[in-house]
Amino acid sequence: MNQEQSAVTESIIGNSDGTSQYLTFMLNDEEYGFDILRVQEIKGWDSATPIPNTPEYIKGVINLRGTIVPIIDLRKRFVLEEIPYGTTTVVIVVRVEAEDRERIMGVVVDAVSDVYNIADAEQKPPPDFGGGVSVEFVKGLSTVDEKLVILLDIDRLLNAEELKAVDAATN
Repeated sequence: MNQEQSAVTESIIGNSDGTSQYLTFMLNDEEYGFDILRVQEIKGWDSATPIPNTPEYIKGVINLRGTIVPIIDLRKRFVLEEIPYGTTTVVIVVRVEAEDRERIMGVVVDAVSDVYNIADAEQKPPPDFGGGVSVEFVKGLSTVDEKLVILLDIDRLLNAEELKAVDAATN
């Protein structure tokens, strides 16, 4: 195990009460984070098999060791400018909890950034933009090393409606 891996392992194991760990990633030069306990693995972008009649931001599915995993392009989900996938483009495979079950899904992001311990008390609620702007999948905001990190709620971001669309197309 190299020094960097050792530091990450120590960081993951050594969290104290009142903090949560987030795997952060980049999208459009902004840093976002998922609860690290929901992250199954990180893999380089390869390809996905397209599924007809699914929303545009669903790239398709991949076979991950015998499990069919839907792949969501987070840039498209957030209605950001599309860019070609590059060497840093990765799929973060996460565990999503719906009302009645658990599901494994993949999320395509520009690059993985870091793992941060963020004290629950340091998380700020998302701002209220009024009725016209939805921030339902933003869990909170936090400042880490003088930069703002947007913490996402995976269950709301990858909601049951998307799961139903993928289920209908793959079953």
